[in-house]
Amino acid sequence: MVDDVQHNILPSLPAQADRLIALGVHELAGLSAGDLRNCAPPGPREQELLVIHPDLVPPSALASLLTYEGKQGFTVVDMTDVDLFTPIDQAQLPVGPVYLVDDIDRGDHLANWSPDEALPEIASKGRTPLTLGEGIFWLLQQPSALERGRCFMTVGSRLRKPNGTLDSRTPAIWISNGTGRDGPENRNAPKVGWCWACNRHTWLGFASAGGRGPAEPHQ
Repeated sequence: MVDDVQHNILPSLPAQADRLIALGVHELAGLSAGDLRNCAPPGPREQELLVIHPDLVPPSALASLLTYEGKQGFTVVDMTDVDLFTPIDQAQLPVGPVYLVDDIDRGDHLANWSPDEALPEIASKGRTPLTLGEGIFWLLQQPSALERGRCFMTVGSRLRKPNGTLDSRTPAIWISNGTGRDGPENRNAPKVGWCWACNRHTWLGFASAGGRGPAEPHQ
């Protein structure tokens, strides 16, 4: 595991399933409560995150479920194509409606690196960058992982142009200051936005995981 400020002691998988059910995420994904609970076996698995595949519930449907200091999350107005940001080769998702992400790290040690610089570093450690959807699911279970001045990028998701090259925007989740087009009503709200792939930000780390695996249904 990366030596970093950690927020990776997650609720049990059954508790995570119950949290998503309480938020209505299973209904957004077209799953029954039983389907989701069957993919969340009990046991001491405190470093695993329960994630529903983005084909069933995209980031745009989840952002408003984020909260910070009583404020509701939102997606920036110039990211209407947020759901077109799909996993890159270094962040391939398991097959199935629900899967598990293991050993999440916020990536504080990579703050002030650009996405172009951070991605090879993550890969060199045998880790995989979080996708935007995974970052949102993490914060739904563990809101305290988002802190002012210590937020994170999710460079496992990128938009590919028609010619095959990557769009220069890289997704991130941080806390809005309520300035500009965000509007004062969004001050202190969790914000799904983007940064340029070549830019550095002192307050954005790079979230990564040890790996992903299928969530095998249990009886």
